[in-house]
Amino acid sequence: MNSRRIVLASTSPYRRALLARLRLPFEVKAPAVDESALPDEPARETALRLAQAKARTVAPSFPGALVIGCDQVAALDGTQLGKPGSHRNAVAQLKAMRGKDVLFHTALALLNTETGAMQTAEAPTTVRFRQYSDREIERYLELEQPYDCTGSARIEGLGIVLVERVTGDDPSALIGLPLVRLADMLRKEGVALV
Repeated sequence: MNSRRIVLASTSPYRRALLARLRLPFEVKAPAVDESALPDEPARETALRLAQAKARTVAPSFPGALVIGCDQVAALDGTQLGKPGSHRNAVAQLKAMRGKDVLFHTALALLNTETGAMQTAEAPTTVRFRQYSDREIERYLELEQPYDCTGSARIEGLGIVLVERVTGDDPSALIGLPLVRLADMLRKEGVALV
């Protein structure tokens, strides 16, 4: 049995459900982090910076713990796509993405608050969206309301019908927490997973 305290620096129900797959006890704390991109910051760098910031923000409350920070930023033709936050923004995102490849950068940080050591990784996933209609966009948004999902596409839900193809090496990364990479990081910290 593991005695390491594990903390997820996120209130995302998607990340919480993914972390629960590892069958380790963990706690959750919301990180107080401004998720805005810096001027001219590439999407990958934004995701990595925010994942680390989330872990560091939560760390002082959990001495001796392993704190997991994560963030996801999508990029379409070099432009960052975040969480839409509204119906209007979601429609605009989905119209822009149809028939195109969108690169989802899912960043992960694992901070050992005892040693100060931080492991980081990024799991890119390319999603090819199909040529869906304006009517399909409206119906999807009515049913799913993915206003809290990067790029307006809740892939673990009905958003999968908007997709033509997904390419990546960590199947959980697109949902928001790259478990393949996290498992490796936890093993390096001495956490037994099975």
